[in-house]
Amino acid sequence: MQNKNFRIFIIAGEVSGDVLGARIMREMPDAEFVGVGGENMISAGLSSLFPMSDLAVMGIMEVAAHLKTLTRRIRQTAEAIITYKPDIVLTIDAPGFAKSVIKQVRKSPQGADLISRGLRFHHVVAPQVWAWRSGRAKKYAKIFDKLYAFFDFEIPYFTKFGLDTVAVGHPIADSLLGKKFNNHKLNSEKIITLVPGSRMSEVKRLMPVFHDVVHQLVANGYIGYKFVIPTVETTADYVKNSIKNWKVKPELVNASQRYDVYAKSYIAIVASGTVSAELAMLHIPTIVVYKMNPITIWFARRWIKVNWVSLVNILLNKSVYPEYLGAAANTENILNAVQQLTIPSVRDKMVAELKKADPMWYRSDGAPAALVAESIRSALLKK
Repeated sequence: MQNKNFRIFIIAGEVSGDVLGARIMREMPDAEFVGVGGENMISAGLSSLFPMSDLAVMGIMEVAAHLKTLTRRIRQTAEAIITYKPDIVLTIDAPGFAKSVIKQVRKSPQGADLISRGLRFHHVVAPQVWAWRSGRAKKYAKIFDKLYAFFDFEIPYFTKFGLDTVAVGHPIADSLLGKKFNNHKLNSEKIITLVPGSRMSEVKRLMPVFHDVVHQLVANGYIGYKFVIPTVETTADYVKNSIKNWKVKPELVNASQRYDVYAKSYIAIVASGTVSAELAMLHIPTIVVYKMNPITIWFARRWIKVNWVSLVNILLNKSVYPEYLGAAANTENILNAVQQLTIPSVRDKMVAELKKADPMWYRSDGAPAALVAESIRSALLKK
């Protein structure tokens, strides 16, 4: 058995972070990991303190409804860090939870003692301060010792406040290298992929919309189409129960198969989030939708400084993927968008635009997980 030279407390709060966390763990066989994660990190050897689904909450009202659970988990995690005495605490996304935990550790006498002896806090995924709430950059500099951003253009937003920040590329780009866009010229069956999200609140809002879209498409003569829903552990049971009474039942596949499904998709209809970036990298024609609590939407409209929510639209500064948010995420708009994306010239134009973003996703100096692992190991060897 290999000796474990380093002790790392790792935290991921949602599926994308869990996938990246597992890759980082596998890049560091010389480290012992304890913390919070999902099925991917568990398969990499993590014994999670509690189910990651407890943290899969987004939106002002949604967080408020789960405040008691979140407060308990924050306290439990902070206490576990102090007991474990790690060399580094590595948090991946889930910024609200990560910051709350670290604040508790920092303010406790035991935590202060660990910090005086070299405990450091590293965070993966820079907040999109260029899009909204720019003040977060200064707050991150007070909480974290190192930040791993996805893109080079994000670095100055944080280094100006003294936060050591490096760009590692978008982590999902690794998984998609070598996968090909399938234009279905030779396929009789065309797959329409539906992704309602990974958080229960968003799934509950979008599944009824997806039901209506599927049945309206079939009623309007879209014969020969196959509907597929990749499911994640946090909402799989709910999705399975939701489609029991659908006349047209989509095929459910595990999230581990999602990239193969995406690569074969004719059109995707997805919740705003990481999935839209994945599909952009694969050059899949996609429609982005999102529904949130009205109060959350009200606040978001006053904070957000960019015109789009899809990362590819933001990076290219144009509307490549159509977006329907809030009340606009309705059956009629989505059906119209699907109809447009069956037109070859419209599809070709969208794919050409998506290809323009390729240089922004990938880095030539290594994969994100390997770059994060290398940086952590370097920091630990200097202690």
